[in-house]
Amino acid sequence: MAQIVISRFAPSPTGRLHLGHAFSALAAHDAARAAGGRFLLRIEDIDTTRSRPEHVAGIFDDLAWLGLTWDEPPLFQSQRMPLYGKALSDLKALGVLYPCFCTRAEIAAEVAASGFAPHGPDGPLYPGTCRALTPDDRAARLSRDAHSWRLDVDAALALTGPLVWHEGDRAIPADPRIHGDVVLARKDLGTSYHLSVTVDDAAQGITDVVRGVDLFDATHVHRLLQALLNLPTPLYHHHPLLTAPDGARLAKRHGAPSLASMRAEGVDPVTLVADLRARR
Repeated sequence: MAQIVISRFAPSPTGRLHLGHAFSALAAHDAARAAGGRFLLRIEDIDTTRSRPEHVAGIFDDLAWLGLTWDEPPLFQSQRMPLYGKALSDLKALGVLYPCFCTRAEIAAEVAASGFAPHGPDGPLYPGTCRALTPDDRAARLSRDAHSWRLDVDAALALTGPLVWHEGDRAIPADPRIHGDVVLARKDLGTSYHLSVTVDDAAQGITDVVRGVDLFDATHVHRLLQALLNLPTPLYHHHPLLTAPDGARLAKRHGAPSLASMRAEGVDPVTLVADLRARR
C-alpha cells in the first residue's frame, strides 16, 4: 500500500503572516492535496517571549482567507516541552551533548581573538570552548551557572556514520559539521528549533517537508538528530523564496505586506492564490 502523503505548515506566531508565508503554506497544502494526502498545521510557539495569542488567531484568519484547511487540530509546540525534554535526555544518554556556559558576548570575543573562525550558514561557528571542559569542571558549573546544551557533532557522527536525506529524488549527503556544535536546548527555553522540529515532524507522521530553501542547510542537522533518536526521515522539498520585483526576499523585516493588510485593502484572495501558484 502506498504511503499517505502528510505535509505541514509551521509558522511562528511572532508577527502577522505575509506573502512569503502564503507562498510556502500553499506549496505544502497543494503537495498534500495533489497526492490525496493530509495537510497539518503546527504553531511553533516555543519562544514565549515573542509569541503572541493575537498572532495565533491571525494565522488562523489568514489561512482561512486563503481558502486553506487542515486535517487535524493545530499542534502547539509550547504544549510539548516534556517531549523535547525526553529527546534531550536520550541524547545525553548517548553522550553526544555537552553543557555550554558561554554567553554570546564571550563567544564573539573568542572568535574575534582567534583572528579566524570557520563560518557556517549562520555565521562564525562556535569555537568549542565548553567542549574542552573537564568532567569535574562541568559538574561544578552545572550546579550554579546557566547553560545551554550543544550537540557534539563529531561524537554524534561517530555513532551514526555517514547519512543522507532526499530532496525529491536526489540523495543529499548530510553534512551537519557545516553548523558546528549547534545548540539543542537554549538557556531560556529548554529546547531549540532543531530539536523541536525534528521531534514534531516524527510525532505528526510528516512524510514530506515542504518549506523554503532558506531552511535547506538546517536539514543536515535534522537528519543527524533523526538518526540519533531513531526517528523516520521524511522527503524534503525546499522551494525557492518569493521575492519582490527588485529581487529582495519577501520577509517581515524587509517590509513585506501582511495578509491582514491586503485583506483590509480588499485584495481578492482567489486571484492572489492563483497568482502565487503561478509563481511556483
